[in-house]
Amino acid sequence: MDMICAIATLESDRQPLATQYNKKSKETTLGIMQILPKTAQWLVRDLGYQRYEISGNPEVLYKPFVNVYLGAAYLKWLSNYDQKERSEEFMVRAYKAGTKKAAHKSTLQYWKQYLAVKESLPSRKVFEVSPLPTASSAAPAVTKTKAGPLNTTWDSRTSKEDMEDMWIHPNVNKEWMKSGEKKGKVRFSHDTEKRPYLSRVELRAVSEIILSKHFSTRRVEPTVLCAIAEIVSMRFVNGVGQRTGLMGIDYPTARWLYKDVGYKAYIVDSVDDLCKPFVSMYFGAAYLAWLSEYEGRERTPQFVVQAYLAGPQNVNLQETGPLWLKFEEALSHYEDVKKGGGDCRIL
Repeated sequence: MDMICAIATLESDRQPLATQYNKKSKETTLGIMQILPKTAQWLVRDLGYQRYEISGNPEVLYKPFVNVYLGAAYLKWLSNYDQKERSEEFMVRAYKAGTKKAAHKSTLQYWKQYLAVKESLPSRKVFEVSPLPTASSAAPAVTKTKAGPLNTTWDSRTSKEDMEDMWIHPNVNKEWMKSGEKKGKVRFSHDTEKRPYLSRVELRAVSEIILSKHFSTRRVEPTVLCAIAEIVSMRFVNGVGQRTGLMGIDYPTARWLYKDVGYKAYIVDSVDDLCKPFVSMYFGAAYLAWLSEYEGRERTPQFVVQAYLAGPQNVNLQETGPLWLKFEEALSHYEDVKKGGGDCRIL
């Protein structure tokens, strides 16, 4: 990623053992991305980036993979700071001096240097990515790859119980048998960049299983969850952009739903758990259910969908109204769904 490469060049000249002491703050930044130990601990503890263990050992930040991983995690957090999609300029200037100085004149020169460094990076060949399969029918065409990245099978990211439910789902069983899947080795579909994604048949099955087992009294519609997944993740298992996982639920929200609201059917110990289809779908449904009674009031479908996509405090007709239209379009991909916002039942 060019942003990471450019920031690493500015911060440390890409030196793994770089250390810089700030006399004013009396703090020391470490490694390629110049991460503060307290920032690293916050990313691990509160945001769930737990792929590497750093507790009580700040020197681990000198390891390139650890440092870049946490630097990228911090940039991802900045990209959606205060629940608003942020510009590249905001992210870079905030990385340098904090969110309060992202628009301050003191970080302007850093932004200019960043642009110059980014421009000087070796050019990269851009490969076109084929679009995901489109489908007007209930069973879209599914392409399976014979090989792919490690840990991209259904069985590696799904419990045995949930896999059994998938196998006995008639539409999924038909699709998997047709593509030659075998129990214990069910492959995800992949795009040309080998990014795993769900077919619409699989997506709908996951939503139906989650709702029937854990939300049977809430009357959340499976097609609504599917349409939201279409928008926030394009059905990619790991999510897209700043959105994590199938339903785009971030780790702090999932932990809050788990610890404070009481949705504990699935454990979420790290952000990686949200890249599991059933876990992401469960917490997406939980968040949708919570939004339906936001601030103790029964909410309209339009409010719930717009609040899910933009945050409940950001809902207004002018800015988030187009999200409802986008939702209706996504909803039309699923059978037995009538077009028209008034006919959509969420709860």
